[in-house]
Amino acid sequence: MPRAMGATVQVTVAIPTYNRADFLRQTLAGLVAQEFPRDHFEVLVIDNNSTDHTRAVVAEFANAAPAPRYLLETQQGLDYARNRAVTAARGDILLFGDDDILVQPDWLAQMAAPLLADAPTRRIGAIGGEVIPVFPDGLPAWVKEWHAPLAFRAGTGPLDARHSPMGANLAFPRWVFPQVGVFHTALDRAAGNYFSGGDSEMVRRIRAAGLEVWFSPAAAVQHQMPASRTTFRYARRHAFDSARSRVIDRAGQPGALGYLGGRFLANGLKASGFAALAVLNALVFRGGGAKQALVRAWRSCGYLYQIPRSLCGKV
Repeated sequence: MPRAMGATVQVTVAIPTYNRADFLRQTLAGLVAQEFPRDHFEVLVIDNNSTDHTRAVVAEFANAAPAPRYLLETQQGLDYARNRAVTAARGDILLFGDDDILVQPDWLAQMAAPLLADAPTRRIGAIGGEVIPVFPDGLPAWVKEWHAPLAFRAGTGPLDARHSPMGANLAFPRWVFPQVGVFHTALDRAAGNYFSGGDSEMVRRIRAAGLEVWFSPAAAVQHQMPASRTTFRYARRHAFDSARSRVIDRAGQPGALGYLGGRFLANGLKASGFAALAVLNALVFRGGGAKQALVRAWRSCGYLYQIPRSLCGKV
């Protein structure tokens, strides 16, 4: 049963996690330090079948105010964990953060303020905060161009349709889920893949419902990128799987056949072109340039792999 204070909870901070206990500890330490009324927010940690010491890390904060609530979600996948948070949340606002973010003490307040002010009118369906990548183990030059802050706008306000906030720092009013549905479970990462796109697909549905999507640059988080995420192996697999998830998403929209057919032909040409560019870079001993070109070729291969599967109804 909910606690007596449950009716006053304004914000649920939901942190889905999978085998990142030491990063999670840093995230929870930042939540403990939030400058927000203690009886007006809760913290949910949704453990998506971790095999490390995640549960013990959550227990370390048992005396915090508020103490994080531990939930185990056994269906593997980020969006299963997100949807479990939607079901379990007590707050009027659901604020999703990654399990490796570092937050400032005013983060929660900055994210919640526009949605709290909008409560009577219900114009805002989602709000994203700035996401600043940080590299505790260093940043190789060849991956630098793929990692930068979002920088969508200078002040808090609505985004135009070409911009979509990131799921690492994204909030929704609770009333939006009965209206547009929950997260698409085929579009985000699970064990064994690096899919992405559940957050952008949700944002698109929110916009299709006639609601605004906002951005708050002051509600910034630092998104930690360890050395394992700056390797060629990771970049190649992430590019391939990200392309696959985009295809899966697009396959469910009107006009998919023509769009995907065009993308298949274009990416066939791109894959060949980038592969040739990689060879040229390797011949002149530009290793970083060769890696960049190969990652782009591999992204095109993700389209080439998934488009026929999606057109046949497969994931």
